[in-house]
Amino acid sequence: MCPVLFQVGGLPIYSYGLMLAIAVAVGLFGALKLARIEGCEEDLIYELTIVMVVCGILGARLFYVVFYAPDYFAANPWAVLDLRTGGLVFYGGLLGGLLGGLGYIVKKRLSFWNLADIFAPFLALGYSIARIGCFLNGCCYGKPTELPWGVVFPSVDLVSRHPTQLYSSFLSLLLFTFLYWLFPRRSFSGQVFLTYLAGYGVVRFIIEFWRENLVVWHGFTIAQVTAVLVILMVIPIYLSRKKNKKYERVL
Repeated sequence: MCPVLFQVGGLPIYSYGLMLAIAVAVGLFGALKLARIEGCEEDLIYELTIVMVVCGILGARLFYVVFYAPDYFAANPWAVLDLRTGGLVFYGGLLGGLLGGLGYIVKKRLSFWNLADIFAPFLALGYSIARIGCFLNGCCYGKPTELPWGVVFPSVDLVSRHPTQLYSSFLSLLLFTFLYWLFPRRSFSGQVFLTYLAGYGVVRFIIEFWRENLVVWHGFTIAQVTAVLVILMVIPIYLSRKKNKKYERVL
């Protein structure tokens, strides 16, 4: 594992933070490309990205603090601010980013669904990149395995484990490819975004069978329970919008 990639003037550059920054930059570049096709102003995309990133990080950290280690952070409140080595939960980040972005969109009187379609493929791509940061950092690891591609995470133990970070990265890259293909072919606003939510839910539910995570209900992890809830929420919305076939412009 390589949690610190290198140092610049004595300042450590953490692999997780760097990959997260690359994910945001690549996502912004891609969203700008699709926004131009839709005739959307670039400044709007820049502003919306900043809002969603800030709110997403806050949401991801809050989810981790509340559901994964409340006792630790209650005893060490200043540790909440230490993001150098991870401790961010994607579902919390997604919810935080959505709420922040929705607030911005409502204020500017824009179309939520079309903007969500623009960003959706790059949420999948950004997640794929960020998971590589998790692998380098040695977090979000899998259960013990005897398979030949098992990886030892020295910061955990000397047991060979599933590299679930790489599983997630690969499947999310496939999801990105499909969503990018779907974007110009969508039949209603929101189709790409809703497909992303459902697709990510399916991917995450499957990956959790090989990942070490917090079990909360009948052997299922918190991520699996959340994934099922998201999928159940998405299905009726998708069917309703598909029936109406409503297409909206951003502005």
